[in-house]
Amino acid sequence: MTDDKTKRDIRDRDRVAGDEEYEVGYFASKFGLTIPEVRELIKKHGNSRETLEREAERLGKR
Repeated sequence: MTDDKTKRDIRDRDRVAGDEEYEVGYFASKFGLTIPEVRELIKKHGNSRETLEREAERLGKR
């Protein structure tokens, strides 16, 4: 099922939907990661955007 973009609220912004290709792709391009790397981060750390951004920055500095 696709994400209904007409039904949004604040809670939608603090999570990364790992099953939505466009969200994973955007997150990957934002941090210079591959889609499999982003999926692994989500699998390992959950879908909290704050946590994922922190871990993506660490991964990018390696």
